Amino acid sequence: MRLLTHNMLSSNIKGVTNGFPLRIEVEKVVEKQVDFNPNFLKNMFSKIDYKALLEASRIMGYAELPDHADPSSLESDDFLRRFHHALLQLHLEEGSLVCPETGRKFPVNKGIPNMLLHEDEV
Repeated sequence: MRLLTHNMLSSNIKGVTNGFPLRIEVEKVVEKQVDFNPNFLKNMFSKIDYKALLEASRIMGYAELPDHADPSSLESDDFLRRFHHALLQLHLEEGSLVCPETGRKFPVNKGIPNMLLHEDEV
């Protein structure tokens, strides 16, 4: 699961008012090469919760993103490459996503998050 995907997921358990961002518990991280596309990154930047991306990337062992970023950061090729790596090349292969309110764990197996709810959570 890419951090791009993680940045768009939240817990939909009944009664949860703030299910974002899901906390990551890492068992296995892999890096997969993806073609660098600066235009895609510039378009995605405004849709990304940067603070959640920063925290998730650090949990996954990548500490190269700056603490703060704004649209002017997109002028830097160095920033775009770091953003690209965190957003698209880091993959949570095995682990869990944890609801910040309830602590409910959603497993990630072979890079696929299982966000299905139990009957009593709907």
